[in-house]
Amino acid sequence: MTELVDSFRRTVKYMRVSLTDRCNLRCNYCMPAWGNHWMEKDTLLNYDELIRVIELAATRGVYKIRVTGGEPLVRKGCVDFIRRVGEVEGITEVAMTTNAILLKDHAQELYDAGLRHLNISLDSLNTEKFHEITRGNQLARVWEGIEEAVKVGFPSIKINAVAQKGVNDDEFVDFVNLTRDMRIDMRFIEFMPVSDWNNWQQKYISIDEIQNIIKEGVGELIPVYDGDAAAGPAENYRIPGYVGRVGFIHAISNHFCDTCNRIRLTADGKVRPCLFGKIEVDFREAMREGATNEELNELFDEVLQIKPDAHNITMASPEKMLTSMTAIGG
Repeated sequence: MTELVDSFRRTVKYMRVSLTDRCNLRCNYCMPAWGNHWMEKDTLLNYDELIRVIELAATRGVYKIRVTGGEPLVRKGCVDFIRRVGEVEGITEVAMTTNAILLKDHAQELYDAGLRHLNISLDSLNTEKFHEITRGNQLARVWEGIEEAVKVGFPSIKINAVAQKGVNDDEFVDFVNLTRDMRIDMRFIEFMPVSDWNNWQQKYISIDEIQNIIKEGVGELIPVYDGDAAAGPAENYRIPGYVGRVGFIHAISNHFCDTCNRIRLTADGKVRPCLFGKIEVDFREAMREGATNEELNELFDEVLQIKPDAHNITMASPEKMLTSMTAIGG
């Protein structure tokens, strides 16, 4: 079976898989306070359908799967699904992105199911500010989840903070100092226009600005190269004397579209070739109408043909290209 190579000669090795659009937080840059118009249960791919798409992707060279949401742990059966993904021939890396609210209760069973890579979303270390950003008073539970993951022994734990000017920019050094004694990656992501299109430019702060703040607070940042094509877009650094690392994701200021190696499977069965694009290919209806594997592989070929060269979002972008991230795998 031929690899998934798009029209710009980029090879897809990585697929993000959303289990649900539901989440137990309401982050102010992700969704309105009242939530979303949630997908009907029968519109979501069931686990067998999800596994079928993953198996086909694996035959085309995909070896990394990241399970996302919404919040994936709110969907019943998530842990067993993780186990099934790890058993798919050709899949060598299974990761999950979570807000960690439910992680304390599930960390050990996730590890036992074969999960080794955790990305944890955390935008503030301050209780009041965390509540303001997430509309949830759950910071203590998040920390319990992180501590449990460390205790269980996950070899790869990454904490992701969306950097926001005037919101959490006074905490950047505090975040970095977590890596002094914890073997984690602390990563900063540039603020992207999702649901907060009217205010995102005021909250945006570039990676260069973030790095300058960190250098003033902790000193030298020494570049680290992973050498893993599917490791993701972060530029990683270490700080002398710190056991963890610091990473930076230039989502806007210096986008990494030319090396994009991923596609996204949404909770309702659409495969999207670009996070910020409106284009997608419907696998759910094809499967439920009896499509053969050969026909589904033709849909993968269609995804590759329509994958754009770049998302083209700049500080002056006039069009709202993404209004919610809760169902598309982030």
